[in-house]
Amino acid sequence: MPEQLLFTRLLNHWFAAPVTALLTALHIHPEYPQAPITNAVAMEVLVVGFLLVVFIMVRSSLSVESPGGLQHMFEGLQGFIEGQSRDIIGHHSEPFTPFLLSLGLFILIANFLGLIPGFESPTSSPVVPLGCAVCAFVYYHWHGFQKYGLGYLKQFLGHQDPSTPIFIRIPVSLLMVLIEPVSHLARLLSLTIRLYANIFAGDMVTLVFFSLVPIVVPVVFLGLHFFVALLQAFIFVLLTTVYLAGAVGEEH
Repeated sequence: MPEQLLFTRLLNHWFAAPVTALLTALHIHPEYPQAPITNAVAMEVLVVGFLLVVFIMVRSSLSVESPGGLQHMFEGLQGFIEGQSRDIIGHHSEPFTPFLLSLGLFILIANFLGLIPGFESPTSSPVVPLGCAVCAFVYYHWHGFQKYGLGYLKQFLGHQDPSTPIFIRIPVSLLMVLIEPVSHLARLLSLTIRLYANIFAGDMVTLVFFSLVPIVVPVVFLGLHFFVALLQAFIFVLLTTVYLAGAVGEEH
């Protein structure tokens, strides 16, 4: 049996049988049928549950006359994301704010979870950053196709001056058709590895120093891990915004 956190054991105790049955029906055979839910999945469930509770609290207490502290905080976060998107994408960036804000909050809370004893950051498992990267990848390409239709594929031919002779443009376009898909797939790899490597390293360093020197010294590394967790969430959202700008910008 794999090593399980307390919350993971509880989920496996309650839901192991239906989860194993579902995976088997999908022709996926878990290595441990008695514990098909991994720590990373359990921590993701915890993060999503926490965010749902917070969103419900914010929604139920919205007020124009006397907004509370939680409402002020979320309005500030929304304003920050909207301002950043407007600077990068343009005046038509408002529809992307809910996705970018939700993505950023999920990654941020997932990163912070490893600071709490008895829990671990789900983003320290490569599957979770990869899932976030795939969501961002599909999202910006979807909006590119939604805005430009099949004309969106023109960006894979590269940006060339129309005055350039056609005998130069054709070979360059053929070369770009090979390069551009690779560069877009590299974005998946970049987003995944950057987030996973930083959070995994932060978790390991904090764990090592807590085991060696359990008093005072680990506080420094907890502060460093807090900063890295915040920075990586910001970078992930920033890069996703940049990719969106490339997909839906007025000029490819």
